[in-house]
Amino acid sequence: MKNVKTADIKRIWHLFDAKNEVLGRLSTKIALILMGKNKSYYTSYLDTGDYVVVINAQNVNLSGKKEKQKNYYHHSQFPGGLKVKTAQVVRQTKPEELVRHSVRGMLPKTKLGKLMLKKLYVFKDEKHPYNDKLKDAKS
Repeated sequence: MKNVKTADIKRIWHLFDAKNEVLGRLSTKIALILMGKNKSYYTSYLDTGDYVVVINAQNVNLSGKKEKQKNYYHHSQFPGGLKVKTAQVVRQTKPEELVRHSVRGMLPKTKLGKLMLKKLYVFKDEKHPYNDKLKDAKS
């Protein structure tokens, strides 16, 4: 399909259950769907991706010793403003951020990447408000 227009893009909803899935493997699948690389009319300068809902984010697995050794950094841009959290602490406070941070790193670092990330919905357990949209979902 040549010259894809935004009106031609068909978006569907995908459901991923993160329970007992390895974080990196799951994130690559999600990133490909958000970018639209699984479609025949993928275009690098258009957002051709689908919507993704991830449930059970608190049960995602990290391989090796990453649970205690992987660090997440945040700096407030003030002197001494570096905050460091391990993956274990992030899982206890905001388990959704494990998946979101991982997927964000695999998307383009542009305005288009931010648009793609807005189509990702992550929930720590099985409850989510998108049941009606996921009737024809693929996982």
